[in-house]
Amino acid sequence: MTLLTLDGVDAGYDGTRVVSGIDLALDAGEILALVGESGSGKTTIGRVIAGLIAPQAGRMRWRGQELPARRQRTQRRDIQVVFQDPYLSLNPYRSVGGVLGELLRATGQTARRADTRRAAGELLERVALPAEVAAARPAQLSGGQRQRVAIARALATRPSLIVADEPTSALDVSVQAAILELFGRLRSDLGTAILVITHDLGVVEHLSDRVAVLQAGEIVEQGSTGQILSHPSHPYTRRLLAAVPRLPDPPEAPGTGRPSS
Repeated sequence: MTLLTLDGVDAGYDGTRVVSGIDLALDAGEILALVGESGSGKTTIGRVIAGLIAPQAGRMRWRGQELPARRQRTQRRDIQVVFQDPYLSLNPYRSVGGVLGELLRATGQTARRADTRRAAGELLERVALPAEVAAARPAQLSGGQRQRVAIARALATRPSLIVADEPTSALDVSVQAAILELFGRLRSDLGTAILVITHDLGVVEHLSDRVAVLQAGEIVEQGSTGQILSHPSHPYTRRLLAAVPRLPDPPEAPGTGRPSS
């Protein structure tokens, strides 16, 4: 089932057009990667989808119904965002439990304090964090823990789609792998669709089902991940792939045809 469709969407800021003619479709439970260099317009598209900025032209449909400029509450809850820097997106003065609890109560999922604590604990468990993290403030957590809290907060409204804007760019390699694994589990366990905005083709290879390549505000190519990475058709995509650093092959041992030890 198609969750989201963008038809000829233009968008930008203060009257300036950043992206134009964007055509995208995202199915339920699908992971779509939107890739391109910095400044290509990836985050602008993510913000339009999340309802943080309004499109200047074109149409957007959610579950077959056109998305209005002022979205209904259920539509806002159904699309959530995980931002690049969780430290900036989390309230530094509130505990993790306080942040999650406030959202749970505001959305009417819990009323009693004990129920709120239990539900917040279940969200933390969902993102592989121990229950004691609920008492901590963001500054007391590592970058990976903060990103997991940000994902837990996004999950609190039980969304059908998460827009993840460069979710691993500020993390070290080992933590990146854990966050990618978490996104994969969310899709398999909950059926959550994910739009991953990234410039990291390693993220694309290990996580996404499909890829859309953005250059200077326009989508120049899209298709399955295997197709795009193995047989890119657009010169820009080929340049992106050629720029990915690769370790050189080890030298062969003389006369053996095998790598030297």
